[in-house]
Amino acid sequence: MRFLRSPILDIKIFLNYNIAMKKIFLALILVLFLSPSVFAQDILGEKKASPKAPSVVIKNVFHKKAAKVQAEAPTDDDNLTSSQQANLFYADNNVKKAFELLLSISEGNRTAQDWLLLGNLLQDQEKNSDAMFMYQRAIMINPKFYKAYYNLGNIYLADEKPYSAIENYRKANKANPTFAYAYYNLGCAYLQAGELKKAKIAFLKAVELKNGEPDFYYNAAYAYKKLDKPKLAKQYLNLYNKALELRGE
Repeated sequence: MRFLRSPILDIKIFLNYNIAMKKIFLALILVLFLSPSVFAQDILGEKKASPKAPSVVIKNVFHKKAAKVQAEAPTDDDNLTSSQQANLFYADNNVKKAFELLLSISEGNRTAQDWLLLGNLLQDQEKNSDAMFMYQRAIMINPKFYKAYYNLGNIYLADEKPYSAIENYRKANKANPTFAYAYYNLGCAYLQAGELKKAKIAFLKAVELKNGEPDFYYNAAYAYKKLDKPKLAKQYLNLYNKALELRGE
């Protein structure tokens, strides 16, 4: 003999099931809400391990130099050298004109800065092998020209050749011990090579030289996290957040 279940009983079971599911959902929300720092740190740690885009920092340096040249130069463009004009065109994002002017200078008369700017223009166009040739020519003229080593390191880092990147960043650091970004990207190269302790030291040096750059703190936190030092990782993550706040981000 079959017994038919009452429709009222079905409704009660359905309502009880919904209430139970809501309680479980609320409990999960509370767990996530009560542990935001750990959750955020895990997500951020995986997201931000990669280095900065190679051309960003060096391009900003060139723009600042070009602006300085423009401020100090005579108002008559005829009195500017081809190199100065090329810097001004590059600052105005007139890549074609800047490139033409630099090529108009004979190879024997090009300065290390001219070769560097040629390389940067080519790197912006993703012609990395040609850019590397230009940076090497800059180094031939001035073996202590840290920017050329730095740019070479950026290309190697983007190509996931960390040891070649490390070699060039170290040369950049030797030529200019106060250039913080070379230490930062050196740390990124060490991360790529799996050398965590050396990465941490490089990031801390970058922080020492330029304490207002949020990414420096972030990658220091990431290195400490990978080294299984959660307290130090949290400390530098807090410094990263404070640096963002100071920037208004």
